[in-house]
Amino acid sequence: MINQLAGNYWHQRVQELHIDGRALINGERKDASNGATFASCSPIDGSHLADIASCTAQDVDEAVAGARKAFNDGSWSRIGAAARKEVLLRLADLMEVHSEQLALLDSLDMGKPIAQSTTVDAPGSVETFRWYAELVDKIVDEVPATGPGATAMVTREPLGVVAVITPWNYPLEIAAWKLAPALAAGNSVVIKPAAQSTMSALLLGELAMQAGIPAGVLNVVPGSGRVVGEGLALHMDVDALAFTGSTAVAKRLLECSGQSNMKRLGLEAGGKSANLVFDDVEDLEMAAAKAAFGAFYNQGEVCSANSRVLVQRGVYERFLEAFARHSADYVPGDPLDPKNQGAGALVSREHADDVARAIEEARGQGRIVSGGRRLSINGSDAYIEPTIVADLPAGHPLHSTEIFGPVATVSVFDTEEEAIALANNTEYGLAASLWTSNLSRAHRVASRLVAGTVSVNTVDALGLTTPFGGFKQSGFGRDLSAHALDNYVGLKTTWFQHG
Repeated sequence: MINQLAGNYWHQRVQELHIDGRALINGERKDASNGATFASCSPIDGSHLADIASCTAQDVDEAVAGARKAFNDGSWSRIGAAARKEVLLRLADLMEVHSEQLALLDSLDMGKPIAQSTTVDAPGSVETFRWYAELVDKIVDEVPATGPGATAMVTREPLGVVAVITPWNYPLEIAAWKLAPALAAGNSVVIKPAAQSTMSALLLGELAMQAGIPAGVLNVVPGSGRVVGEGLALHMDVDALAFTGSTAVAKRLLECSGQSNMKRLGLEAGGKSANLVFDDVEDLEMAAAKAAFGAFYNQGEVCSANSRVLVQRGVYERFLEAFARHSADYVPGDPLDPKNQGAGALVSREHADDVARAIEEARGQGRIVSGGRRLSINGSDAYIEPTIVADLPAGHPLHSTEIFGPVATVSVFDTEEEAIALANNTEYGLAASLWTSNLSRAHRVASRLVAGTVSVNTVDALGLTTPFGGFKQSGFGRDLSAHALDNYVGLKTTWFQHG
């Protein structure tokens, strides 16, 4: 048996990769219509991985036309939930067989540790497809009460052609969050993966074809946001669009929907989540360890990262000391070293530049408790230590700007009211956490925090059975759980008058 924990195993796997960077349009692998490509380079070491098709407006039109044809011919949309379930279960099985390759592609593309992509991202994506496959034939329609002489049915109808735009931080897993319910509901889909992390989506599309998903039902169209993303958002024959990414882009997609056909949108946008630590917390050490996880896991490149830590004055200094100690668990190392359980590279050198600049701007006005250095590993400087910044002025931009990197601010509060006000003082509303041993306080504070998910005595909790999404400028619509199907179906009333 091959030892996946051997130091050179994953580096050897890289040498064996054969990456097909062509788009998947209407059941065929294709170059961009003008032959253009863009380079996929790994932040791990700067190496060139593949040339990816840089698709055009013509390619978008072709993919949407293929998706519409497939939807209208009923080869997927009208075969019934049980039949779709069987195909999606076969896809999940194929993903499991190829899980090592899928995990490796994500690690290479965006720099995350292979120890995490093999144990969290790839298995989670497989389980997502299985969960929605098993769910879809158990959703029942409604026969509501009507007056005498009439019967009404309320059915959930697939919307038609769904566009999906995914981010680079969880390339495979967030694609699965959107593709699985959209496909399970009977839609045809065109996905535009992030330009920084396209490879796992292309392989997923190939596996979908092998599983028996008909040509045109799942199209993978890589390229720029300006051309492919806006092309889908403005397309008059796209019925819905699901997106995860920045708030600025989400706002642009709202404009595109209004300028085109009022397509339905599901937008999971930015976040700047607060983590409240009260002085009655039973296990301060656990709170500090989980705070480090919530702020620094996945290099801090998490939309719901708990990057604003608010601590009651009575435990402030003790918490800071423990938080700094546990942050050392997320010092970056070689992402392809299976023993590295902490952190890897940021997605690109350019993004690392932005994060480093934010740290330097905060250095003169606050206290760098730990971290703050940029590191060079494998010849790449896209690595940054987990950084804790304390005692910043109340109006400092680091309190409100989504850095999307391993940077956390720590602020002090005195009262429960102050903590709630500080936590809600943000344009976002994606997630929040709180630590307390007082059950009444837990209920009271959680009910007043404006966030799609509030985690009590843990951080950033989520699961397949619970919805994930935000309030305010974190967007609307929900991923995960049965509620995610609502993004991809419309309610239809059929009324029979018989008396």
